[in-house]
Amino acid sequence: MSQKLTLALAKGRLLDQVLSYFSQCGITVEFEERKLIAHDREGILDLILVKNADLPTYLRYGIAGLGICGEDVLYEYGDDLVRLFEFPFGLTTMALAGKTELERPTWGPMTVATKFIRFTHNYFTQRGIPVKMVKLDGSVELAPVLGLAPYIVDLVETGSTLKAHGLKVIQELKKIKVHLVANRAYWKWNFQAIQQFIKRLSSADILR
Repeated sequence: MSQKLTLALAKGRLLDQVLSYFSQCGITVEFEERKLIAHDREGILDLILVKNADLPTYLRYGIAGLGICGEDVLYEYGDDLVRLFEFPFGLTTMALAGKTELERPTWGPMTVATKFIRFTHNYFTQRGIPVKMVKLDGSVELAPVLGLAPYIVDLVETGSTLKAHGLKVIQELKKIKVHLVANRAYWKWNFQAIQQFIKRLSSADILR
């Protein structure tokens, strides 16, 4: 692949999994300590580390042409991006949770603390369930514990954090997958190089 591509990666839970998957495809990337920019050894990728919620913005403004993130980010901030490849890792669940003695209410507005405002609003209003939302940017598990809101909508992997705060999953709302996404114009201009990159990513299952 002669044409170099620019790829944004989100800091946090997915980064190690992405780099491990890349290594299975023969793509070696190492970020130096505290550095937010890196290059693979073959010279096919320029990579930048960004905050999860900011990733679609970097793509939208053309700072990076490609990105890897979960559907939660795409739903909240990046529904204009093109989804090109689904990764076989990082699966999580968007869930409604609350205290163990609570059940989902059958009438009246629900008060829900969440960082996923757009998803939560659409999910419940499309089902005719009135919802009042409290926007939080982190540690949403504290909301039921401290009385801010009886329910939360959040990503759940193992459920251990919920259990530690006396909470439980009341209902699973959506499975959240991880995707390679692209700025639509970048995808069109770099179609051949991106297709080669996707082919390289697809080889991981063959090499395992």
